[in-house]
Amino acid sequence: MSKKGTLIVTLALLLSNAMAGLDGTIVNTALPSIISDLHAIQYMGWIVAVFLLGMAVVTPLWSKLGERIGNRRTYQIATLLFAIGSIFQALSSNIIFFLIARTIMGIGAGGMNTIPFIIYADLYTNLRKRGKVIGYATASFSAASIIGPLIGGWIVDVLSWHWVFYINVPIALISILSIQFFFKEPKRISKDEKIDYLGAGIMITSLVTLLTGIQMIETGSLSLVIILIIVGLILLTVLFKVEEKAADPIIPNRLLKNGPLVVDFILFALLWGAFVAFNIYVPMWAQGLLGLSALLGGMTQIPGSITNFAGSVVGSSIQPQLGKYRTIALGTLAFLISFGCMVLAGVTTPLWLLLVAGAFEGFGIGLSFNVLQISVQEDAEKRDIPIATSFAYLLRILSQTFMSSIYGVILNHALIKGVAEANGKISIDMLNKLSDSQSVGDLPKNLLPLMKQIMYSGLHNIMLLALVLLIIALVFNVGIQLKIQKRKNCLKQ
Repeated sequence: MSKKGTLIVTLALLLSNAMAGLDGTIVNTALPSIISDLHAIQYMGWIVAVFLLGMAVVTPLWSKLGERIGNRRTYQIATLLFAIGSIFQALSSNIIFFLIARTIMGIGAGGMNTIPFIIYADLYTNLRKRGKVIGYATASFSAASIIGPLIGGWIVDVLSWHWVFYINVPIALISILSIQFFFKEPKRISKDEKIDYLGAGIMITSLVTLLTGIQMIETGSLSLVIILIIVGLILLTVLFKVEEKAADPIIPNRLLKNGPLVVDFILFALLWGAFVAFNIYVPMWAQGLLGLSALLGGMTQIPGSITNFAGSVVGSSIQPQLGKYRTIALGTLAFLISFGCMVLAGVTTPLWLLLVAGAFEGFGIGLSFNVLQISVQEDAEKRDIPIATSFAYLLRILSQTFMSSIYGVILNHALIKGVAEANGKISIDMLNKLSDSQSVGDLPKNLLPLMKQIMYSGLHNIMLLALVLLIIALVFNVGIQLKIQKRKNCLKQ
C-alpha cells in the first residue's frame, strides 16, 4: 500500500476508536435520562451488561471470521451492525427494545474495536511505529471522549436522549467506505480446517449463562441464580476440553500456557474491571447526588479523556527505562488515587473532587493500555497475534461485563434496602427521577436528603469494590516483578 493509502486506512480505523469514545461518554452522560424516561433504574446493570456481553461473546469469532473472509469485510460488517444498533436504540420506546438494540450494537462493537488492532499489525510491522499508531488510537478515543460529554449533555438538555445515538451513523458510514476503497488487504494462506462451531457454541452459551446468572443475583430466585452460575462454569470447563481436540480452536489452549501472555491477560482483566465503575457511575453521582445537569455530569469524563492521552505519551516514553510492569504499576497507582478519592467522597462532595479523580483515572488508563496492548502482541507467537489480540480484548470486555453486573447488583441491593427501610415514603420510581436533573424537581424536597443517602450507599460500595480490585492488581504486579528479579539474580550467580 502507498503511504497515502496507509494513512487514509489508519484514519478510517481511528474513527472506530472515536466512535467507541463517543458512544461511551455520550451514553454515560445520557444514562440518567434514559433510565428515568424508560423507568429502568433497576435495569441499570443490564443496560451496561448487555452491550458488553454482546461484545464479549463474539470477539474471538470476529478474528476467526477475519481469517476466512478478510479483515476488511469483517470490519465493515461489524461497523454496520454497530450503526444499526445505534439507530434502533434511538427509536426505542421501552427498556426491552432498548436492551435488544444495545446487544446488537455490542456485537458489532466487538469486531469494530478489535479488528483494527489486527490490521495495524499488518500495516505496521515495525513495533515502534505500531506503538505510535496505537497511541493515536488512544488519542482519537480521548478526543471523542472530551467532545462526547459536551455533545451528549447538550443534546439531552436541549433535545432528548434519543438523538445521542444518531451521531454514530455518519461516522460509521465514512469509515466503512474509506476501508472499501483504500485498504488493500494482504493475501493470506487460506485455511482448510473446519470452523469450530462446537467450540463457538459452547463459549457463547457458557458466557451468556454465567453472566445472566450473575446479573439475576438480586432480581431472580436464589436457586435459579445458583443453577445458571454452576451450568456456566461447567460449560467453560467443557469448552477447554473441546478446544484441545479442535483443528482450528476458537481459543487455542496454548495461549493460556504462555506465562508472560497470561500475566498480560490478568492485568487487563483487573484494571478494566475497576475502570468501568468510574465511567458508568460517576456521571450518575454528579447528577443524582450533586443535582447537576447532564452537561455538567458529562464533564466529569473530560479530565480523564485529556489525561488518558497524556498517560499514553508518558507511558511510551518511560517504558524503555522502567520496563512494562513498573510502567503499569505507576498507572495502577494513579487508579488507586482516583478511586481512593471516590471512596472518601461524601454525599455533598464538590464537583472539583470528581474532576480530580477523573484526571487520575484517565492518566492510569493511558499509562497502562498501550503498554499492555503492545505487550500482548510481543508475547504471543506470530501465528497467534490475531487471536491473542482479540482474546485480550475479550478478557477486558468480560471483566467489564462481569464487574458491571456485580456493580449493578450492589446498586440494586442498596436501592431496594433503602426503599424497604423508608416504610413507603420512597419508591423505586422516585429514585429513577433522582438520577435525572430534569425530573428531580418533581420530587418532595423533604425526602431528597434520604433519597440521596440511599443512592450514595450503593455508589460508595461500588467505588470501594473497584478500589479492592486495584489493590489486588498492584500486589500481583509487584509479585511478578519480584519473581523476575529473583530469576535474574539466580542467573547472575
